[in-house]
Amino acid sequence: MMTDLEIRLKGFEALVTALGEVHAERFITLVLREPFDYTRWQQNLWTEKSVEELSREAMAYRGKTRKD
Repeated sequence: MMTDLEIRLKGFEALVTALGEVHAERFITLVLREPFDYTRWQQNLWTEKSVEELSREAMAYRGKTRKD
């Protein structure tokens, strides 16, 4: 299990990789500035996919990223 610090570091690294430093900082500022309901966001995230489809994709992804 990762510590909170490790999660924050990996999260920021992912943002920088995807967006670049400037836009990653901007994204964080936008998220902090606006009220954000993660639960509501999750409920609407994959409405077009069934639970079975999501499960298959998650298991496939886990198989690709699993370290032995």
